[in-house]
Amino acid sequence: MEETAPAVLEIGFVLVLAAAAGWGVRRFGLPATIGYLAVGLAVSPFTPGYVADRQQIQLLADVGIVLLLFEVGIEIDLVRLGREQRGLFFLAPAQVLITTVVVAVVAVALGLEPGAGGLVGLAVALSSSVVIVNITRSRRRTTDAPTERAMLGWSVLQDVTGVIVAEVVLIAIQPPERSPLLVAAGFVVFGVLALGLARVLPVVLRGLDREPDLFLIVSVATGLGVAGIGSVTFGLPLALSAFVAGLAIGEGAETNQARLRLLPFRDLLAVLFFVAIGMLLDPVELVDGLGWLAVLLALLVVAKVVLAWVLTRAAGLNARPLQLAVGIGQVGEFTFVLASIGLAAGAIGQELYEALLGSIVISIAVSSVVVRAVGKRPAELVQRGGPPAEPAEPIVPAPS
Repeated sequence: MEETAPAVLEIGFVLVLAAAAGWGVRRFGLPATIGYLAVGLAVSPFTPGYVADRQQIQLLADVGIVLLLFEVGIEIDLVRLGREQRGLFFLAPAQVLITTVVVAVVAVALGLEPGAGGLVGLAVALSSSVVIVNITRSRRRTTDAPTERAMLGWSVLQDVTGVIVAEVVLIAIQPPERSPLLVAAGFVVFGVLALGLARVLPVVLRGLDREPDLFLIVSVATGLGVAGIGSVTFGLPLALSAFVAGLAIGEGAETNQARLRLLPFRDLLAVLFFVAIGMLLDPVELVDGLGWLAVLLALLVVAKVVLAWVLTRAAGLNARPLQLAVGIGQVGEFTFVLASIGLAAGAIGQELYEALLGSIVISIAVSSVVVRAVGKRPAELVQRGGPPAEPAEPIVPAPS
């Protein structure tokens, strides 16, 4: 046990730093995630001073993102969403597809292979569920209820569409020795496995209703185990496997209870996910990739924010078009996952990878702040005094 004590101490130290940084940035009206990212950069090997063990933090961060996306998949209720915001079933998928294609065309024109261009396009097209939930839960928010529902629903349908598009993109960037048919078959078999789990898990959880410790163990083990099977056996990304499994299981009485019991573990470990992103951000490589960063941010504005604003206005969606567009105008956890896949597969280089990480940090900060301003009337902006006390915002979806 004494041999692991330094690692335990380091994790505790990093979490304390993250808590302090999160509290500090909230005093300036910024989301806590910016503080977590800053802590990661501060303890990374690319900055002077203390260097944390990236591998052990990355392991815990991977567990956190798996539980996060597994829970988000369970929370999605497409039937209820269809009743409340039917127009979103066209608008959100259209935005994802159009953004992916536009960014991919530009990326290919700048020298990327088509598969890599599609991966970058999808990375820009998807938003951060974590940040969007923070926007709709913060006491400083200026969104109204219809805009909040539309924003959350848009994010949900982005993720669902992204899973389908990701299958095509991942097949395109696979090494030549891996048959596209085998990769596609792996997706299908894993989907069948997830659907089978959807019928078994509620029965098992119902039988453990009076055993809270076992109920929790099975809930956590299901999320981690299914994601691991998808990755090890079928070659799917961990995070994508977890989301598909949660989506297949759906939200019922037993699975919703499992989701609620996962929240504390997911909240804690998700903090380390953002710290891990900060630790991967190499300022030197980012400077070399400034051209890519500028392109990505410009495309994020034009092919995503402006596009979402146009689609929302044209469809007459019950929401504030500009505020909704700015609210989804960031990239996050799926972008990190896709960027990591592209780098590991050799589809994108280190400079583009760092530019994608940089776009996560910048877009989260800008979107989280600007979305409040565009919802205020001019008189409110002038008369507003000092900022009110900021509550502890959840960094992941709150219970329905």
